Amino acid sequence: MTRQKTINYLGRDMWFTSLASLLAGVVTALLLGLLVFIFITPVEAAESLVEAPSAPLGPDQVRRGSLLLRLASGGVAVDAPLLHTDVQMQVGGMLARVTVRQRFHNPGTEWVEGTYVFPLPEDAAVDRMRLRIGERLIEGEIQEKEAARKTYEAAKRSGRKASLLSQERPNIFTTVVANIAPGEIVQVEIEYQQTVAYRQGEFRLRFPLVVAPRYIPGEAVEAAEVTAFQGSGWASDTAAVPDASRITPPVVDPREGPVNPVSIGIRLDAGMPLSRLESVYHPMRIESDAQAIHHLTLQAAEVPADRDFELLWVPEPGDAPRAALFSESWQGDEYALLMLMPPDRVNSAAPRIPREVIYVIDTSGSMHGDSIIQARAALQLALQRLDPADRFNVIQFNHRTAALFPGAVAADPGNLRLARQYVEGLTADGGTEMLPALQLALGQQAAGPKQGVLRQIVFLTDGSVGNEQALFGLIHRQLGDSRLFTVGIGSAPNSFFMTRAAQFGRGTFTYIGKVAEVAEKMAALFARLETPRLTDIEIRWPQDQPVEMWPARIPDLYQGEPVLVVLKMAALKMAAPKMAGAEPRLELAGDAGGTPWRQQATLRGGAARAGVHQLWARRKIADLMDRMAQGEAEAGIRQAVLDVALPHRLVSRYTSLVAVDKTPSRPADQGLSSKALPTDLPQGWSAAKVFGSLPQTATASEWNLLLGTLLLIGGLLISRWSTLRAGLAPCMDNASADNASAGGRRV
Repeated sequence: MTRQKTINYLGRDMWFTSLASLLAGVVTALLLGLLVFIFITPVEAAESLVEAPSAPLGPDQVRRGSLLLRLASGGVAVDAPLLHTDVQMQVGGMLARVTVRQRFHNPGTEWVEGTYVFPLPEDAAVDRMRLRIGERLIEGEIQEKEAARKTYEAAKRSGRKASLLSQERPNIFTTVVANIAPGEIVQVEIEYQQTVAYRQGEFRLRFPLVVAPRYIPGEAVEAAEVTAFQGSGWASDTAAVPDASRITPPVVDPREGPVNPVSIGIRLDAGMPLSRLESVYHPMRIESDAQAIHHLTLQAAEVPADRDFELLWVPEPGDAPRAALFSESWQGDEYALLMLMPPDRVNSAAPRIPREVIYVIDTSGSMHGDSIIQARAALQLALQRLDPADRFNVIQFNHRTAALFPGAVAADPGNLRLARQYVEGLTADGGTEMLPALQLALGQQAAGPKQGVLRQIVFLTDGSVGNEQALFGLIHRQLGDSRLFTVGIGSAPNSFFMTRAAQFGRGTFTYIGKVAEVAEKMAALFARLETPRLTDIEIRWPQDQPVEMWPARIPDLYQGEPVLVVLKMAALKMAAPKMAGAEPRLELAGDAGGTPWRQQATLRGGAARAGVHQLWARRKIADLMDRMAQGEAEAGIRQAVLDVALPHRLVSRYTSLVAVDKTPSRPADQGLSSKALPTDLPQGWSAAKVFGSLPQTATASEWNLLLGTLLLIGGLLISRWSTLRAGLAPCMDNASADNASAGGRRV
């Protein structure tokens, strides 16, 4: 009886083994088919676009860079590539007027709405938007944001062509275009005014070309809780970043090649002889005419929108400006942009002040590749410049924060050796939890630095975060006596965060876009860190001259940095002294390492330029928005911003430009819906490192399905085999005993 039970169990074992083998074969075939589906689908989608570009596609079928426009009928989509983006800059002295033209094409057979997110400089005063469809040109009007959205939605529903331009961040904008007819080419034209940065004897003009993916902290907000106009980004809105869906445009797979080609043309009237003129990251052709006007175009005609553009020019020795004044009369008031250059080195005889320097380095996934190489090189140079009298520490962060030492330590040979080894071993992976790193860096001063010690925090990061306001608030609350210097790393850093964080931290912002720049840029930063500061700066105006100036408080200055302010004065007050033979004068005063410093200037001469009033308004709006990080209620700030943005026609957090055609063009029986335009991943970034660690991102659903299926089947097989072996074991023991008594005969 025991032998028979053993045979029965062995038969069941063989039956189960056969069944498992058959099941494994079927599953393997299915998995192979799934793998084929994963890899072949993008190719088939691309081929179908070539063979029949107007054929509708499902959203998951589109793998190459395109503006995916969803159709209301059947929930399918068509592919509408971005044909071209053209940027034209007119630069005169320290002012730039820029026109951005973006053209889209709807190759489908149904009416569509297009949505796209794009970057502009963080200080751009955006004042004009036009929608051009064929020969029709529709001018945008400034309205409160909610009113502009309602105007746009009403036009969209009625079949009229319309476009809406909104600001998500000072350097991120969104445009939606409604009722694009089949086969139409639509062009959106945006214009803005901007100042040119001047520091260390160099002029620099940057134009961002890509919205880099951002780390979105916080818990996702339920759909019922969302009241804002939702976007179509890859991230869900969260409690920490309630507009995350509007600042995270889809990112095209880098393996599919670059999208969004850009052409750039520049007319530069520097107003002085130049010793150097170059496009730092994009080779350009340069032609100069008899009037010393420089005309620049890209050598390659078009470039991918995957890294920021920067133009650099340097005056001839002896021709560097010591002061500049641009003015404009507008609606009864006088506006001026004033630049004054303090002495090259103030109080140079002052002894070197001992420093406590905290280096904070971003090691998140977005820093993978070129960025972490640049950051490590920059930090190694920083360590070399420390003096034996200095103290220092190194903090790294991704989704975790870690410090090399519990607190700042002496910059002796042993500690520096440990620091160099630590920095050399840093790698990039994980999320970008910046808040704990800032808290640690600022919190280590709780006991207070020693008397006469200058405390500085050097923050190396690409700034790819979505919760900027929370970080600004932390800096404002906990900065204390420290100074915060930000170093932007990589091809597309978040310059809004980096610039404003440095302003809140009473420091400066340095941008490093490639490894070859590390030595030069860090040397310039070290010169600022080690140079006696010009602090407590005031501008004293004539008593009878009421002036509204921004920034209201001038930040600390370092070697080679100018005082740059925009101001508004009553026109009659400005004109009266001129007729009397006198001219309004101002006095610039400050403290240079314990020594009083003064400089006088006259508000005369200069160049009359249109748009100065908008630069003043933009600067005032920025200062008003900064007050939220300082704890002021948003309601009062909102009204103050509206009082400035509406009369000056500026796009802001609370105002938008909307353009609406008067005549309906879409038939009432035709549907309409939308999808977002993918952007390139910034040059040097790793998609696996970024989207493999950032929360709230799109997932690789096919691979998850494959892995989940394998784990499930494996678990079932292991469980079934364990059960069978447990039931078979007693019988095998009995069979062994029977075999032993029968002389060891095998069954």
